[in-house]
Amino acid sequence: MLKEFKEFALKGNVVDMAIGVILGAAFGKIVASLVDDLLMPVISLLIGTVDFKDLVYTGVGGAVLHYGNFIQAVVDFIIVALFAFLFVKIFTRNKKEAPPAPSAEVQLLTEIRDMMKQEQK
Repeated sequence: MLKEFKEFALKGNVVDMAIGVILGAAFGKIVASLVDDLLMPVISLLIGTVDFKDLVYTGVGGAVLHYGNFIQAVVDFIIVALFAFLFVKIFTRNKKEAPPAPSAEVQLLTEIRDMMKQEQK
């Protein structure tokens, strides 16, 4: 069982995924700072509030709805999704995969086909 776990844990896909999770967490912090420190102050100037998180509604019986937190979460999600989309779009545009090399069997069959074509001429 230990051997199987070692093989699983050291597979390239698992290691790549772990690196992706770590980079994703760091990227999330960058985007959170972008939203909180740069974009939200500008948006707040435009709509006249300091922060969406301060928006609350006090209803009947003293129930407090923090709808500003929801608005902030939606804005954060949209910005994160936009940046992730742009990052993937740019990354995949620049990463053009070369077609895989043909296998030895395919190369042999190609040579045989070419030799047969030469004999027919």
